[in-house]
Amino acid sequence: MSDLLPESEAEAATASPLAVPAVQRLEPRDADVGGLKIRRVLPVRDRRVIGPWCFFDRYGPFTFDERNPVDVAPHPHMGLQTVSWLVDGAILHQDGLGYEGLVRPGELNLMTAGRGIAHAEATPRTQPGTLNGVQLWVALPDAHRQTAPAFQHHVDLPALELRGGIAKIIIGGLGGVVSPARTYSPMVGAELTVHRGERLHLPLDAGFEHGVLVLGGDATLEGERLDGDTLYYLGTDRAEVELTSVGGGRVMLIGGARFDDPVLMWWNFVARTSEEIDDARRDWVEHRRFAEVSAYRGPRVEAPRFTARATRPPHDRGRRV
Repeated sequence: MSDLLPESEAEAATASPLAVPAVQRLEPRDADVGGLKIRRVLPVRDRRVIGPWCFFDRYGPFTFDERNPVDVAPHPHMGLQTVSWLVDGAILHQDGLGYEGLVRPGELNLMTAGRGIAHAEATPRTQPGTLNGVQLWVALPDAHRQTAPAFQHHVDLPALELRGGIAKIIIGGLGGVVSPARTYSPMVGAELTVHRGERLHLPLDAGFEHGVLVLGGDATLEGERLDGDTLYYLGTDRAEVELTSVGGGRVMLIGGARFDDPVLMWWNFVARTSEEIDDARRDWVEHRRFAEVSAYRGPRVEAPRFTARATRPPHDRGRRV
């Protein structure tokens, strides 16, 4: 989906991992996507990225019908991958490459924007009901930011079966189980199911930083009950984490190696300089670079106002939080 109401200036997102195991509660902020109220859990004031993960929206549950669909018109992306994951409902994806299809719970839509792509997302008009899920972005490293745009839809994803629960591997790898989804950085994204009344010992890559968010039910981490729709940062140097649940819980896990490339985020673009963002915005306005989403019927999203500021080359830039 799209960050439809960004600030006029780009936002820096620099890595600052805690090199110790920790539990840091990250307070979500309310945001708007096409009139829908969602909870943005990354980036927030106290943390900008977790590994290469630079954006995490939690939305729903929304109830809708054919007269009131969820409909996000065509909008551009650049320099990132979008990860769409549903708890309930279905989303119709349409993009400028010509791909069109539904994603349902347990399936992955992975769109690699690379140098630039446009897409639209909407609930199927013939299938009223509930929509509940997450949208995440992965920043592409410098070597792959200009890669050709691509789209993948994965129905059958591998699972790691553990005593006390199951981890479905959405992207990256966990405990030796690897998703077929294309990645460009060392990372993991998984949905954890913690069985009712059980204790789940989850193996982790100690070189990664991680975060967890409860998608449904209840979960406790190292004795601390986790609030729903809130992201908890776990730091690094963890080879394992323990999760328990009274009535059963579903938890989203994200993580990855420290992402040291400097990142500027604005609207739906992940870039390195304000000049890159300004160029991409101009290309969207003037119908260049981003192929039209021909399957979508209706106007596309207009570009917000952007205030470009001069940026130093990456090798001259100091660390920014």
